Formats: sequence, C-alpha cells, structure tokens
Amino acid sequence: MGVMSCPGLSALLLPLLHLALGYLTVTIEPLPPVVVGDAVTLKCNFRTDGRMREIVWYRVRTQVTDGGTIKQKIFTFDAMFSTNYSHMENYRKREDLLYQSTVRLPEVRISDNGPYECHVGIYDRATREKVVLASDNVFLNVMSPPVSIAVIAADTPSPFSRYQAQNFTLVCIVCGGKPAPQVYFKRDGELIEVIPMMDPPAAAAGLMNNRGSRNLLNRDLDDTKMQKSILLLDTEERGSNSFTENPFRSRTSDQGPMSSPVTEAIPETVVSLEFPRWVHSTDPTYFFHQMHLPMSDGTVEVRAMLTWTLNPQVDNEALFSCEVKHPALTMNMQSEVTLAAPRGPKISMTPLRARVGDTVRMTVQGFQNEVFPEPLFTWTRVGGRLLDGSSEHDGKELVLERVPAELNGTMYRCTAQNPLGSTDTHTRLIVFENPNIPRGTEDSNGSVSMYSHPRLALGLILLTVILELT
Repeated sequence: MGVMSCPGLSALLLPLLHLALGYLTVTIEPLPPVVVGDAVTLKCNFRTDGRMREIVWYRVRTQVTDGGTIKQKIFTFDAMFSTNYSHMENYRKREDLLYQSTVRLPEVRISDNGPYECHVGIYDRATREKVVLASDNVFLNVMSPPVSIAVIAADTPSPFSRYQAQNFTLVCIVCGGKPAPQVYFKRDGELIEVIPMMDPPAAAAGLMNNRGSRNLLNRDLDDTKMQKSILLLDTEERGSNSFTENPFRSRTSDQGPMSSPVTEAIPETVVSLEFPRWVHSTDPTYFFHQMHLPMSDGTVEVRAMLTWTLNPQVDNEALFSCEVKHPALTMNMQSEVTLAAPRGPKISMTPLRARVGDTVRMTVQGFQNEVFPEPLFTWTRVGGRLLDGSSEHDGKELVLERVPAELNGTMYRCTAQNPLGSTDTHTRLIVFENPNIPRGTEDSNGSVSMYSHPRLALGLILLTVILELT
C-alpha cells in the first residue's frame, strides 16, 4: 500500500481546516464619486458560517508630518457586549449567514475624502479564544464644485502705447474646485485656439507664487472668429476687478465733466482714434499657460493665462469669456469681460464753490462706458505746474490744499488710459474770494500773510512781548 502524496493530503485536510476555522468573506460595495453635501452610505457585506465576534469601520488618514497613515475608528459592533443587530441585515441561507453592515455619512465634506476599511471577526470553531479576521476597503472620492471665478488683467494699470506693440494677458482665477476644473477661453462666443506655454508670461509674474505648476495640455479647439459682439453684458456678471463699478452707468451725450457753478464744461479730447502703423495683424496668436495651486482645504485654485499681442483697433469692444467645466457642476461656470478704452470721464469737484484758502478735490467718479482693464489716471495743469510744484500727479483724485486766488481760471487735464486707448478731459477751477481773508493778505499758497495785515502783525508782536515779560 503506497504512501499518500502531499498534494493529496492537502486536499483532504483543507475541508477539515475549513470546518475548524470557519468560513468568512468580506466585501465593500464600490462607491461612485460624490459631491460635497451629499449623503453617502458605506455598505460592508460579509458571509460566514461561524459566530460573529465584532465589526469595526476605520477611516484611514494620511499624516502630514511623516507621510504615514493612521486608522480612525468610526464604528464598532462588539457581539460580546451588545445584542443590537438593528444596523445589520441577515438571513439564513443553507448553513451560511449573510450580513450587511452600513455606515451613513449624512453630509460629506472634503475632509471625508479617502479610504475606508471594514474589519470583521468571527470565532474560531475549535476554540472561542481565537478569532478569524477578514477585511475589505473602499475609496470615497468627494468632489467639490468651484465656488468663484473671476477674470482680471495682468500688469494693471498700464498706459496706452502708440508707437510700440505690447502683449496683453488675461488671467482667469477659479477657486474651490476638487478635482481641478478644465478652464478655457472664448472670444465673442467662439473657442480660442491656443498654443501652450511652459512658463507664465512676464506680465503675470506678480500673480504667481513659488508653488509648483502643471504643464498645459493642448486642446483641439475650433478656429477663432474675429467677430464683434453685439451683446450687452449684465453688469452683475462682470468680474469684481472691473474699474467701472460706479453709479454713472448710463450712456449719455454729455462728454464733459459734471456741471457745477464753479466748473466749465470743456469738450473731451480723445487721442485713441489714430493708431500707429505697427498694427497690422487681425489674426493674433494666443498663448495659454495654466497652473494649479493646492489649497489647505483640499481644493485646487486654477490660474489660466491667455496672452497675445494687443491690437487696439480690433480688440477694443471685444468680448472675452473664461469658462469652466467640472464634474460636480450641472452647467458650466463663466465670467466675461469686454475690453474697452475709457471714454467720457466724469469729474466731480468739492467744494462746489471753492474760496481762497479752501482744499479742493477733483475726483474721477466714473465713465460713460464700461472700462476694462482698470485705467491709469494722470493729472496735469495746463500751462504750468501743480500747486505742490510737481509736473503731474497719478491717481483718481487731485487734491489742491489752500488754493490761492492766483489759481482762479486755471485749467486742469485728467488723462485716463489703458492698453486699449487714452482720453483727456479738462476742468477749470474758479476760485471765489474768502470774506474771512481780506484781499491781498494771502500768500501764493492761499495762507494769510501777517506782514500784509498790519493789525494781525501788531497783535502777534504784543503777544510775544507779554509772553517774554511773564
């Protein structure tokens, strides 16, 4: 009689081993990606012919410090200390028991993203002191739709260039998305064909930081159609960086400054109608660069840049839009801007009746059109220097402190310009006499001179003598 071979012995012992240890299989139902705020139910199915010992659910987290993982226990069922089976469904099939343990997350957050594990233990049939363990895992992918989108111009404010071509860059900033959304640009409603750039344009250097960026993927897009849009945008959908968020939005025929008793309406001088000879191309080449910036909350901020050589003749009044696709959005997000040179600045002057010695403020309140990008303002005095001796002043507001009578009738020029064009608006300063300051007693700065006022000078001398005697 021959000796039984080892493979035959193993085949005979496996059923016996199965009877001794018990039978246990654990599977977790797969989950599709979910959106922040959704309710999610994790389902763990396990089949066994033994007596259940425990069920434990874990949330696996990655440590930021050393990159290791830790398991956070989120649910435990211990058969030794609990007789509550309400969280499980079971039915008897032949000699096996089929269980289902569920864990419900009512409103998932981005922090809930990650792997989950279901661990099940049953008693060994041979002895209750041993426990047979089995587990399975599932990855919960939590998506978050972008929460904001804005289009801004890089390197602004910047002047209008009459004799040299200049590059122009639009930056689309999309925040709050997970995973990173797809971003693309349109011009007048048509997709723009772009050429990828590995590095950001020089004009957008101020918008960049030291965090890493990803390479751009070339997209198969339609040809750009250079058609002027006739759409009038709703101002509420414009980017928050548009300069023209002001109460003067109506288009009127008045192209002069705001009328007042002390200002003279001077016709506006527009210098953006003639363009140099270097402007010749009506089919520009667009360059595209995109970078992803991971945020601390697990989302990704996307900054997409579109750069081309600006043609003021063609690009003025062109409608550019940035659109975003994301799996957590039911429809695309978009932000639109219309490139436009400044026209018809509206200037206010306070006080309405300037008197000798007053502080006068000339302020640009807005324009007769929607202006983008933000313009650059320069103030000059026609035929002379400003009150402080400078030749020009930058900013929306010009302040003249203690105006003297000599400034009566002087004219001031405000130049508003952006890369698409420039415009000049003039206003005249009328200075009235101040009854508190006798004529001829003020100096060139509007201050009272004690040497030209005998009573005041005598009073100051007597006061000085009294103080010295005391």
